[in-house]
Amino acid sequence: MGIFISVQKTVECAVGAVCFALLFGGCCYRVLGILQSVGYDGKKFFGWTKKKGNLTFGKHVLLMLACALSCAVTGLCFSFAGEYAAVCALSAYLIFFPLFIWADNKIALRIPLAFTPRVKRLYGILCFTVAVAAYLAFTFLNFADFVWGNRIFGILRYVPLSLFPLLIIPFVLFANLVSKIYETPKNKGYIKKARAKIASSQIRVIGVTGSYGKTSTKKVLCDILSKKYRVLATPSSHNTPLGLALSINSNELSDYDFFIAEMGARHVGDIAELCEICPPEVAVITGICPQHLESFGSEENVVKAKGEILLGCKSAVISGDCYALFEAYPCPKSRAECVSDLECGCDGSAFTLTLGGESVKTHTRLLGAHAVDNIALAATVAHSLGMSCAEIAAAVEGLEFVEHRLQLIKSDGVNILDDGYNSNIKGAAAALDVLRTFGGRKIVVTPGLVELGMLEESENYKLGARLAGLDFVILVGETLIAPVKKGYLENGGDEGKLKVVLGLGAAQEELKKVLQKGDTVLFLNDVPDCY
Repeated sequence: MGIFISVQKTVECAVGAVCFALLFGGCCYRVLGILQSVGYDGKKFFGWTKKKGNLTFGKHVLLMLACALSCAVTGLCFSFAGEYAAVCALSAYLIFFPLFIWADNKIALRIPLAFTPRVKRLYGILCFTVAVAAYLAFTFLNFADFVWGNRIFGILRYVPLSLFPLLIIPFVLFANLVSKIYETPKNKGYIKKARAKIASSQIRVIGVTGSYGKTSTKKVLCDILSKKYRVLATPSSHNTPLGLALSINSNELSDYDFFIAEMGARHVGDIAELCEICPPEVAVITGICPQHLESFGSEENVVKAKGEILLGCKSAVISGDCYALFEAYPCPKSRAECVSDLECGCDGSAFTLTLGGESVKTHTRLLGAHAVDNIALAATVAHSLGMSCAEIAAAVEGLEFVEHRLQLIKSDGVNILDDGYNSNIKGAAAALDVLRTFGGRKIVVTPGLVELGMLEESENYKLGARLAGLDFVILVGETLIAPVKKGYLENGGDEGKLKVVLGLGAAQEELKKVLQKGDTVLFLNDVPDCY
């Protein structure tokens, strides 16, 4: 027994375990990216693993089988090497783990894994956990060989390590759970600091929420107000408690007059939590549709959640489409109805802006009637905060496209409509309306619409039906395209003009084969990695 527990054996097991853990950690890159994309929500991450059409576990099974077979064959082929045959068999993991990492990363994450301090801590916990498990496995298998002494078992003793790929998801979930022992109180402290900081400041808060159009409306409002005031806005789509806290804690609030806070929600109570951090003086509700129905459960809950922004504000501006849903709330409210004589085309939108009895004709390069709806909301708010109709109209003329939200990009004679961050029913319909205003051939690249709960299949079928008549359609992905394809083909779509690919990279390769000058390509929703 003394031979088995020697220092040399212990060091060999430890080194083998660390190397194995590092390779294993590389195999977790993609799933860690998914975990990050869902906000480290273990429940949602686990839901992703069970989603219909998700091939992740199948890939892990394939890796397991490849390692097991290769490890066994290599060990038997080197059986002449005696006790080193099993060591030679470990080369299977040195070959197939890197091969898996390369192949898995061929399908790029929509948003690459950001190696934030939190991810680094999580990765460290993951590798440590796997290293301990691998060390115990090495030790047990070597001990079994020492006690049993069977030659075949000795050669094949490392084959059971091939089961580890089946544990990638459990290991990641466990590491995430352990990391929250530190992360949760740390985040609460960070949010508490932001709440205290904004409460002690003189900055005026404008809260923007809705099922769609939040980021675009926030950006438009920021650009308009910035012509007269000092404005801070949450960047990109940062609309969670940590996102708001990051903006507050990273800036000197005394340098600004207004803070525009985008407020997102997936459950009743989420908006109320955000309003506790930075209570809005002015609330904006951009619109309501069955977005995030998967988590809300019903459209009634969507309305209830978005209505939480109205409970403490001094005034509110609400889209005319959903104004009736919030009439019962007691705060002073106004409709965004300041636009008339609207004319939309492929070069932007022209309309008359009427505020405070003053009317001004103006034009924006932003595309589609829905973009003008966002402008109407922003203009109404800006007017209530002291800007004149003329000042607002002049600001509208200079508005730039909002990144990834029906952003027009011209490249080598081809019009590209980047609507990658649009994943709602109304926005999709509006984007297709804009596409049809362009001349030349019209092409759509889409993975479908997400987070619609029980409506997901029916709404994606309807989306497919809307695609019929276009010159070329590329469907991307694994999970949502079946109802889109069915809707397309059953409503007059031409199968010869339809192509199904696995990832965005493959879609771009297909586009290279068919694109001509004068074509317009709409990238409709770059679906989240958790789908």
